[in-house]
Amino acid sequence: MNGAHLPETWHNLYLMLGTSSAALIGLLFVATSLHLSEIVNDAVYKLRAEYTTLIMLGTLVQATAILTPQPLQILGAEILAMNLLGISFPFQLLHKAGKVQASPRRGGFSTRRAAFFITGYLFGIAGSAVTAAGAEWGMYLVTASYASSLIACIWNAWMIMLGVGQSEKKHAR
Repeated sequence: MNGAHLPETWHNLYLMLGTSSAALIGLLFVATSLHLSEIVNDAVYKLRAEYTTLIMLGTLVQATAILTPQPLQILGAEILAMNLLGISFPFQLLHKAGKVQASPRRGGFSTRRAAFFITGYLFGIAGSAVTAAGAEWGMYLVTASYASSLIACIWNAWMIMLGVGQSEKKHAR
C-alpha cells in the first residue's frame, strides 16, 4: 500500500467536515465579536475563546491535509504532528486556567471538557500513527478525534454564551 491515497469517500467526508469547521470558525468570530467586552474582561472566557479558536483552526488545517492528494504515510505523519500539537492546547488551558480565579458562573472552566479534548486527541494520535504506518483504517480514529473536537468546541462556545448571557442578565437588572 506504499504511496496509496485515500479513497474518494474520505474526500467527501472531509469536504463536509472542513466546511463545517470553516462555518463554525465564522460563527465563533461573530458570536465573540458581539460580546467582545464581556469575553475580554473575563479571563476564563478569554482563554476558552482563544483555545476554541485554535482547536477549530486545527480541524480546518487537518481537513485541508486530508483533502490534499498525498500518500497515506505522509498524511499520517502530518496528522500526527497536528494532533501532538493539538493535545498541548487542553494542557496549556488547564495550566493557565489554574492560575485564574475560578468563575462561579456557567461557562467557566471545566475539567470535563479538557478531559474530552484530551481523549479526542489521543484517538487522533493513535489513528494518525496507524495511518502513517500505511493502514487506511486509522482514519476512523482520526475521524472520531475530529468529530470530538467539533463537539467539544461547540460545547465550549455554548457554555461561554450561557455565561455571557447570565452576566448580561445580571447587568440589566
